[in-house]
Amino acid sequence: MDLTLPPKVTDRAYARLAEIEAAPKALRVAVEGGGCSGFQYEITLDEPADGDLVLEHQGQMVIVDTVSLPFLENATIDFTEELIGARFVVDNPNASSSCGCGISFSM
Repeated sequence: MDLTLPPKVTDRAYARLAEIEAAPKALRVAVEGGGCSGFQYEITLDEPADGDLVLEHQGQMVIVDTVSLPFLENATIDFTEELIGARFVVDNPNASSSCGCGISFSM
């Protein structure tokens, strides 16, 4: 039996969702083919769909579709504020390399 460890979401990411008043929508984190390294993260506000993994904390939700879930096994979804801007980021231990943009990765 193969168990996939779901991604973790930091308190900082949930707090940012509350600040932008994302509810009733959720932060969707998906993995798509493409980007300069082979795969890329797609991070949007969306409605939960049937079959999505829903991670919830204090009324804020992060959702991952079943196709993306194996690519995000044991990853951490966070929110960061830097000089170049503020954004949601994915720290993915499954990625063998990533692009400087932080959105594209390979496995």
